[in-house]
Amino acid sequence: MAFSGPFSNEVPFWGNGPSPGCIYDFPRANKSLMNDGFRQHSQRPITTTTSVLAIKFDGGVVMSADLLGSYGSLARFTNCSRIVNINKNIMIGASGDYADFQYLKDIVQQKIIDEDCMDDGFCLKPKSLHCWLTRVLYNRRSKFDPLWNDYVVAGLQDGVPFLGAVNMLGTAYEDKHIATGYGAHIALPLMREAAEKKPNLTQQEAQHLLVKCMEVLYYRDGRTFNKYQIGCITATGVEITDPLTIVGNWSTAKVY
Repeated sequence: MAFSGPFSNEVPFWGNGPSPGCIYDFPRANKSLMNDGFRQHSQRPITTTTSVLAIKFDGGVVMSADLLGSYGSLARFTNCSRIVNINKNIMIGASGDYADFQYLKDIVQQKIIDEDCMDDGFCLKPKSLHCWLTRVLYNRRSKFDPLWNDYVVAGLQDGVPFLGAVNMLGTAYEDKHIATGYGAHIALPLMREAAEKKPNLTQQEAQHLLVKCMEVLYYRDGRTFNKYQIGCITATGVEITDPLTIVGNWSTAKVY
C-alpha cells in the first residue's frame, strides 16, 4: 500500500509509489533499452571531432589533426588530442565521436601492454592494427551499433612507410595521402597536387604541406580550431608535437 499523506488517511502521498521499506519497481526498468525485442542504440554522435590529415614522405609518414571537440555546433572542448602513439612502429589518428575514440584507444593500448608483458620480442605492426580495426568496426556496424569514427593508421611495416584508413562501416583502404572529414573535400586535393608535382616529398616538405592544409581548413571548416598537433613516424620512432597555433590572416576578408 502506498504511503499516505500526513493530513489525510484517504489521499495517498504517492499513489503509485513504493510501500514503506520496499523498493519501487519502475515500469520496464530491465527493458529500458528494448523495443519489441530489439535493442536501440544512439543513432548519432554527441561530442565530435573533424579532419585528420596524413601523407607519406621519403622515409615515414606525417599526420596532423586539430584539438577541437564540438558539442553539436558548440566549440566546447579545446584540448581533444586525437593523434596517439601506439608503439615504436605505429601511430593512429581518429575523427568522429570522441567518446568512441577513447573507448577503442583504451582497448588498443591495453593490447600493447599485454604484448609488452609477454616480452617475446615481437611488436604489433601497422598492417595488423589496420586489419584488426577493420574487423572491429565492421563487426560493430553489423550489429547496428557502430563506432562513429574514421581511423587513420600510420607506421613502418618492416621499414616501409604504411598509411591506411578505416571508416565506421569497416571500409578500409591504403593510400599515399589520406584525409577524413571535411578535409577529404578541401585538403585532399592540395595533398594530391603536391604529391603529383613531387612524388618523393621530404619530411620538412610534408610537414609544411600539412601546416598549409590545416590553415586552409581553419578558414573553411566551421568545426575546426586554430590549435593542432603534428605527428611524425620515422625509423627513429614516433614524435608528436605540442599544440601548435594557426595565427591566420583575415585581411583579405571584405567588410560590407
